[in-house]
Amino acid sequence: MSGGEVAGILVAVFWAILVSFLALVLVRLAGTLKATTKMVAEISDQAVPLLADASATVRSAHSQLARVDAIAADVQEVTANASALSSTVSSAFGGPLVKIAAFGYGVRRAIGKKAAPEPKRTVVVGRTLPGARRGGRRNRRSKD
Repeated sequence: MSGGEVAGILVAVFWAILVSFLALVLVRLAGTLKATTKMVAEISDQAVPLLADASATVRSAHSQLARVDAIAADVQEVTANASALSSTVSSAFGGPLVKIAAFGYGVRRAIGKKAAPEPKRTVVVGRTLPGARRGGRRNRRSKD
């Protein structure tokens, strides 16, 4: 055998090893792709029901929020009605009740003044007496 024949055999062996290595890599890659395809299919089979459940949950939450919104609107209306009723009752009964209370206070004060004896007035020599009060608060005027 000559040197050229040995080199040709070496090149052929090298190419045979390289082709075998590439075939092994391609077989393993095909197995990985099959496993990946199977895993994606399983995830897809599980994801579809999960998405359906999530969609149903969102729809249920939306309907519950609509109910809560309606309840809040009703509470706001009841609050406004209670406020209006309170102001109506206050205006209807407030004035007469204040008048009755003022009348009762005046009667008590008038009865209290008649029942109390008038104090004795004594004159002290060299002492000035304060001015007489007249009319209570009605006749007082503010100095502006």
